[in-house]
This record gives sequence, structure tokens and C-alpha cells, in this order.
Amino acid sequence: MKSTIITIGDEILIGQILDTNSQYISQSLNALGVVVAERTSIGDDAGQIVRTLDRSLSVSDIVIITGGLGPTKDDITKHALARYFGSSLRYDEATAEHVRTLLARRGVAFNDLNRGQAMVPECCTVLHNGHGTAPGMWFERDGKVVVSLPGVPFEMVHLMEDEVLPRLKNRFALRAILHRTMITSGIAESILAERIAAWEDALPPYLKLAYLPAPNIVRLRLSAYEVDGESVRQVIDREFAKLYDIIPEAIVGFEQASVEQMVHQRLIERGETLSVAESCTGGNIASKFTAQAGASQYFLCGVVSYSNEAKYEVLGVDEQAIRSHGAVSEQVACQMAEGVRRISGATYGVSTTGIAGPTGGSAEKPVGTVWIGISTPDKTYAVCRNCGTDRGQIIQRATAYAIKMLQEEL
Repeated sequence: MKSTIITIGDEILIGQILDTNSQYISQSLNALGVVVAERTSIGDDAGQIVRTLDRSLSVSDIVIITGGLGPTKDDITKHALARYFGSSLRYDEATAEHVRTLLARRGVAFNDLNRGQAMVPECCTVLHNGHGTAPGMWFERDGKVVVSLPGVPFEMVHLMEDEVLPRLKNRFALRAILHRTMITSGIAESILAERIAAWEDALPPYLKLAYLPAPNIVRLRLSAYEVDGESVRQVIDREFAKLYDIIPEAIVGFEQASVEQMVHQRLIERGETLSVAESCTGGNIASKFTAQAGASQYFLCGVVSYSNEAKYEVLGVDEQAIRSHGAVSEQVACQMAEGVRRISGATYGVSTTGIAGPTGGSAEKPVGTVWIGISTPDKTYAVCRNCGTDRGQIIQRATAYAIKMLQEEL
């Protein structure tokens, strides 16, 4: 069972808003057992809406449309749908009464524009929108379904959950779509692919493997489409279990598991504490831990010592070390890690000092050079990593490297 998602609105095409609707709808349809064959965004143009819908129905059984159902003149979706299905508009009294009541609660007068929202194509089934003024609409033709929903995300979500998903489940005989994702860390994608090549080649033909790299992690996703859910779920679990014998050191967990979650849990279990001193990462490492509930059990403090003066006066870094070796150096990274551990009394100190760019690099220390320090009760050391060329990428990669180093230390 295939589907197409169409999002309508010039504001999407010019980048004024982020299309989160497609992401939510895709996840919801997959969970139901519907394959999303394509997603497309188009402008507020009636001709384009009709052409896109016609093409989508040639490849999909279900088309979900969001956007263009507001009260103003640029909201033309239902007029285009009425034209496509050869239907005139009718006044839906139940919708009108709901809109009138909703606006009265807000102290807004019910005017002709709001009255227009109660006009719907005669051939559609009206889907009650309990959280807004624009109703959803359900159309059927030749065994296929078209659903039109408002573009306001929270209204769309409620309509999907209350109306659309239950109706689709009743309307079609759907088989399961399964996705399970293992999170790995510390092995580059190309090396990882080499190490698990024999395992990948031996996978059952109905399982599809995808590699999804991100800073210092690679997600391995196994997918199966339109299958017997429970039996295939067991097969996927058995296949992933084999990787514990092939790459045991690299496995972080499943789905949304992260290295920082592993560190978080380990520190709590051991009753140990952490403080960080950041220069080029600007507090990003600290935020990864403090975003997790329970971080107050182990996270003591974070110092963003961006200037050399802050490194001297707050962390106690030796001025001579910076004069001799530069702020981006092994010596300074070690002293920053030691300094934050000393002033906070933490079990572990982590530091970063680097060149995030786009300026400030040299032949000896190009943009992307980052020194990462670790200080423990027994030792202090630092490693140098090249974290790329883009400022945002450098910050994210340096953060990931630092947290991975701490995880390995633990």
C-alpha cells in the first residue's frame, strides 16, 4: 500500500517555515503499514495542485494533503479539490456552528471569511477539526483515498490521530512495516561497512540495511515492508544480536540511544561527577548532559572559557603555556581539564580548545583543529582531532569526539 504526501504553501517553498507535517505523517503512515512512496511540496496554485494530485494518484493508493484551507483568498486547496473531483461546494452547518462557537470563545466575530470555511465539496466526507476552524476532507475515487488537512501542525496531528488513521485502518487491509535502528559509535562508516560486510550479505532478502552517518555515530537501520510483523520483528532482533559478536565495542544501543546517555547512566551508577571547560564548543558539551533528566546527580559545572583571560583567571591555565604553545594546544587542553576538575571537585574534567573558523587558522593549525582534554583522578591527557571546515560541523564533531572519549574512559 503506497502513499504520497503533498504539502501546499508558498511559505514552505521559500523556506519561511519548516515542513514538519510531512515528517509526522510519514512516521504515522509507516507505523500503520503504509509505504510513503514520495513527498512533495508545491505552491498555492490551483493548476499545480490538480496536476500534482493527478500524478500522485497514478502511483499511490493514498494521498495526504496539508495546507491551503484557511479563510483568506490565498487558501485555494478545497476549490482545487472540488474542481478535480468535479464537485460543487456546499454549506456544512455542523462545521459553521463549530467555527462560530470556537470564535466566540476567543472573542472573535464570525464573518463572511469564517463562513466560507464551512463550504466544502459535496463529494467529500467532512472530518471534524476540534482544534481549529478548517475541517478536514476525505475523498474516494476508484478505490483510492485523498485526504485534505489543515497545515497548522497541531490541528493536523489531532485530525490524523482522531480521524484519518482510524479510517485508513478500517478502509484498507494493511500489513506491517518495520524499522529498527542500531546506534554505533567510534567506527567510521567505511570501516564499519567492511567489518559487517559478511553479516550484511547474509541478511534475508526482505530486510533492507541503511547506513545513516552523523558526527561520530553511524545508525544501522533494518527495514522490512509489508510483512508479517511479529515473526519478522524476531528475525530483526536475531540479526542485530549477531553484531554483538562482530562490533561489540561500537554498539551504543537502539533507536534514539546516544553516547551521552551511556555516560549519563554510567556516572549515576558509579556515583561519580563531571565538569567541563569549553572554548570552541561554547557550552555544547554541557548542554548534551544537562538536557537529560537526572543530570544534577553528577553534572557539577560547565565553564565557557572563550578568552585567554578566562582560561588564566577561572581555570588556572598557565599564561606561559599559551605564550609558548598557543591556546589551541595539548598543554592548554590538559590544563583546562585539570582546572575545571580542581575548581569543581568533579571526578572527571573534559575540555575543548580549537579553531572553529571561518578565520583564525594557519598552516600548522588549520580551521577545524581541536584539542580535547580528559582529566581523571589518575591521569590527564589530550588528543587532537580535525573536525572539518564548517563552523557548525566543527562544534558538533568536537562535541561528539569529547563525549566519546569520556565514554571510553568510563
